Amino acid sequence: MEILEAIHTRQSIPTVKPDQVPKELVEKILSAAVQAPNHHRVRPWRFIVLEGSTRERLGEVMVQSLLKRQPDVKAEILEIERAKPLRAPLLIVVGVDKPADLKVVEIENVCAAAAATQNLLLAAHGLGLGAYWRTGPAAYDPEVKAFLGFAQDQHLIAFLYIGYPVAEFTLHQRPGYEDRTTWME
Repeated sequence: MEILEAIHTRQSIPTVKPDQVPKELVEKILSAAVQAPNHHRVRPWRFIVLEGSTRERLGEVMVQSLLKRQPDVKAEILEIERAKPLRAPLLIVVGVDKPADLKVVEIENVCAAAAATQNLLLAAHGLGLGAYWRTGPAAYDPEVKAFLGFAQDQHLIAFLYIGYPVAEFTLHQRPGYEDRTTWME
């Protein structure tokens, strides 16, 4: 698949098959991710790959965290929260390192990790995988961060749900660039 075709045809695929994604494909998409540009070559991204029962354990952490935030939450909401990490057979969480050097600006690290995430999504698409980028309250939760090995002040910018698409998807046209672009001469 050519790069412009991948960019124009990649979209969020929320429903995937339960089939395991081979480790070789996971390694290919991670390798593509780390080709992203990053200022000062600090490689600020962190990828946590979750498969199998680890996703269930994350679901339990998410439930306990939600209960602390909302003690009166309904049981059906807790079940929805518990099932979130099980949306796909492969879940990759993307985190961002805090700057360790004064010359590194935090927003540049976040942008580099976002670029790595887009590379990952494009690579997954090019390899025939479907992917869905999500965040939500769990991405900001201290207990979820701790479970995943992140410090409280680190940003989690993506929960990437990845698997084989259940069916062919209809390509949704996105708006053009024209209303968001100013030409200056």
